[in-house]
Amino acid sequence: MSSVRRIGLATLRTLGTVLPVMLGVVVGVFFLLRLVPGDPAQMILGERATPQAVAALHEQLGLDLPLWQQFGDFLGRLLTQGDTGPSLVSGSSTRDLILERAPTSLGIVALALLFAVLITVPLALAAARRPNGTIDHAVRVIPAIGLGMPMFWIGLLLIIVFAVHLGWFPVGGVGTGAGEPLRSLILPALAVSLSLVPPLIRSLRAQLLEVVTADFVTTLRAARIPELRIWTRHILRGGALPTLALLSVNAATLIGGTLVIEKVFAINGIGMLLFTSIGSRDFPVVQGIALTCAVLVVLVGIAADALLGILDPRLRRGSAR
Repeated sequence: MSSVRRIGLATLRTLGTVLPVMLGVVVGVFFLLRLVPGDPAQMILGERATPQAVAALHEQLGLDLPLWQQFGDFLGRLLTQGDTGPSLVSGSSTRDLILERAPTSLGIVALALLFAVLITVPLALAAARRPNGTIDHAVRVIPAIGLGMPMFWIGLLLIIVFAVHLGWFPVGGVGTGAGEPLRSLILPALAVSLSLVPPLIRSLRAQLLEVVTADFVTTLRAARIPELRIWTRHILRGGALPTLALLSVNAATLIGGTLVIEKVFAINGIGMLLFTSIGSRDFPVVQGIALTCAVLVVLVGIAADALLGILDPRLRRGSAR
């Protein structure tokens, strides 16, 4: 089968998986938000607003239309403009509001992924090289403790230790000086990554112990291949595949955790915008953020599948069939 045909089949298969998910997200986000108690017009105008003023704002915002008609307008705007509509509070485009804050949130996601890899790989390797040793027991116990700690609690601990007592990082917000934006995102990203690391370490350690007993590893050692090369180029590569798949499954936790941790560190990203919009019942903005997060989760899953195909050619051959 030609490479062009394989790429075409893979694209169609991906679209067949992604489109129903995205359609479900669009329908669910639109209708579930409107079941939440609270009147956006009443919240915008205040408690002392007259019924006539509230009714006029309902008409202006299109909230007096039937739900099916509101959904039709919402879907049409989404498909033609890539926008869920203007904010009910500020009147600004939802797309512009999200794009303005997206770099900060995406920076936390990227750093969290980097930290998760830098923490998981060395610890899993150290544990797998000497099973049931002191390091192995420590690596298995410490992540188990971390599993019982909520992400926001980890963030608060990092603030107390590294920001308040040591003064290495800012307590909150994003600085504007040279290198300050990156420095401001390190603790939030570390908090998110530490919540992802425990299951990743367990998975990678278990896979490494399984691969190290394979016949090809015995053959490599008989050929006098250096042990470090065997571990880094063969054992780690084989054991990383299930762990990478697990990371893609946890993409929703990664992105959702980023939104939550922004609130802890007072970072003006998409997460802060989400909480503000939920409080003011700003439906278009909440819908836009939910759809953006859904797209990010799907993109992370696609990227992970592509990386799995690069690391394991058998997956590419299987998909070609």
